[in-house]
Amino acid sequence: MNDADVSKQIQQMVRFIRQEAEEKANEISVSAEEEFNIEKLQLVEAEKRKIRQEYERKAKQVDVRKKIEYSMQLNASRIRVLQAQDDLVNAMKESASKELIRVSDDKKAYKKLLQALIVQCLLRLREPSVLLRCREMDRKLVESALEESKREYAQKSKLSAPTIAIDGVYLPPPPSGSESHGPSCCGGVVLASQDGKIVCENTLDARLDVAFRQKLPEIRKRLLVGQSSA
Repeated sequence: MNDADVSKQIQQMVRFIRQEAEEKANEISVSAEEEFNIEKLQLVEAEKRKIRQEYERKAKQVDVRKKIEYSMQLNASRIRVLQAQDDLVNAMKESASKELIRVSDDKKAYKKLLQALIVQCLLRLREPSVLLRCREMDRKLVESALEESKREYAQKSKLSAPTIAIDGVYLPPPPSGSESHGPSCCGGVVLASQDGKIVCENTLDARLDVAFRQKLPEIRKRLLVGQSSA
């Protein structure tokens, strides 16, 4: 083999090696490109997930804030309704209290009422001796009703008529414009056992309080129905 043949073979080998190197380099480049694209896609998907998660988190926060705000508005509305009901109930009670002041104007009817209140207290106490407290302005009317009250009690209870002493300490007078916030009493009586351990409060004001407590659920129900239909 002469030098020309050797040179030709060397050139062929060089071309083969160069071709293999180029093909290998191309494979590496293609593989690198694919890995890059895969990694880029993974990064993009990861960022998309982060964005979605952040959006969902903020959406939940907004939803929670909306629910809290709605709940606060609903509670505030309920409080306003309850306050309006309380104001109306108090106004009704105040109006009824003003009507009670005029009960004692009709002396004949008021005397019968005092007698009934005294008898009711006596039946509750069932004591042989009791102390009676009334308004100073009602003392004479109460005194005039005592005997009939004791007779009625004796008939209903089948017991002896008790001894009734009128207390020198009186119930407060009826409310007036200048003393509307002070102690007051629209009428009626308070009876107690001599030792003061048993007390029966039968003033018109106490009866009004009892009536309102008993009727308050019904009053509120009627108010609620009226507001719903309005």
